[in-house]
Order: sequence, then structure tokens, then C-alpha cells
Amino acid sequence: MDTLETRLAPDSGEGGPAVVFRARGLTKVYGEGPTAVHALRGVDLDIVQGEFVVLLGASGSGKSTLLNILGGLDTATAGSACWMHDGQVHELIGADDAELTRYRREHVGFVFQFYNLIPSLTARENVALVTELAQEPMRPQDALALVGLAARTDHFVSQLSGGEQQRVAIARAIAKRPAVLLCDEPTGALDCATGVMVLQAIEQVNRELGTTTVVITHNAPIADMADRVLRLADGRIVESHANAHKVAAAGLKW
Repeated sequence: MDTLETRLAPDSGEGGPAVVFRARGLTKVYGEGPTAVHALRGVDLDIVQGEFVVLLGASGSGKSTLLNILGGLDTATAGSACWMHDGQVHELIGADDAELTRYRREHVGFVFQFYNLIPSLTARENVALVTELAQEPMRPQDALALVGLAARTDHFVSQLSGGEQQRVAIARAIAKRPAVLLCDEPTGALDCATGVMVLQAIEQVNRELGTTTVVITHNAPIADMADRVLRLADGRIVESHANAHKVAAAGLKW
């Protein structure tokens, strides 16, 4: 995305990990006039390399809007949002469709509440749909092994449980070796035990690959596994705190 490069990317300011995302005054308004919906109201945010961040908040608090703007799926009404990579700053606000498409394809992995798998394909084939488009992808079987599905690579979607299907979706997202993994309610359709298995897969990706990870959830206990927790309300970040002691996904209950 050379057309988006503007300047050298800053580090954390104290010699720590480099900043990956930086937003300032990020505002999103849907509609106009008295019926306008203010989804984001001047959000300031930094996320650093390798960080595991959980976004908490009620429905309508702005979590998904923020994630979609960082992932290049939506644009802001005002403010700035930048993505830093290879020492360069890439402006997301104002980028054209082609630039955002390239950004999403090459650098961002998405995991949603609904798996969006193709039923007529095996787990391996679902992952291969992404690896065929990536520059330096993992082998599909390696991505599946990383999320604990080495023995299920040749099973069709209908032969997999809900938790296994979500882990295939995670394998598909990480197989292109993205710089960031953005997850919107990845356990929303799962029971606690199955959800924990999915969170363990996300945790492993963050730990072993160093992938900067942002997870949206309405389940407060999931925040205990994060490096940092941001709580949103009415389109604003109203609370931010780091976890002094992270809880492994295996120890979570809700």
C-alpha cells in the first residue's frame, strides 16, 4: 500500500513495542438530522504490536463500528485512523476502495460470530480459499493444526461442531499470516466450554505468532485474558485498564 505511506511510524514513546493502530478524534455518524446515530464520538486509541486487547460494552456502544474502521470495512465521518507497518504510517481514513481492499487482503484477519464457511468444502479447502490469494501463506493443514484441528482437516463443515467450525474460521483468518487479527463476538454463538476452546485458539495465535489481536465481546470474564481492556459506552471509551495478571483462556467461566 505504498500510496498510503506518509511518514515513519512512531514507537510506543518509551522504547517499547511499536504502535500498530492510532486513532484520534474518531467519529462515526450514520444518517442525518434528528434521526442521526452517533456510533463513535471522538475516540482516541493506540494499540501496540503483539497486544491482546478486549473491547467491552453493551450493544450499540460502538465496539463493532470501531473494529470495522480499524479493519478497513467502514470509514469514519471525522477524525483520523492510521495503521503502522514496516516503519510506515498508512492512513485508513480517506483511502480508496482499492487501497482498503489490499489492506484487508494482505494484512488483516477477521473472525466473526458467524463462521461463513462453505458447507460443500472440507476444513482444509475452506482455509485454502484464503491461502491461494495470500503472498506468503501457511499451509492450510498447518493453520488448522495451530488451532487444534490437525485431525479434522478433511472433514466437511457439516461433520464439525460449532466450536470446530469457529476454529476453522480462525485458521482461515490466520493462514495468510496477517499482522492483526480482529474478532467480533467470536464466542457469541457458543456455550462456555466450546467458547473457551475457541478463545484458546485465539490466545495461541497471539502468543505463538505475535499477532496483534483485538476481540469484541459482551462477556466481561473474557476480558481477564487480555493485556488491556477498553470499555465503550455511547460511542466513547469510558474506561481503559491493563491486566496486571492475565488469566489463561482455559481458566475462564461465564
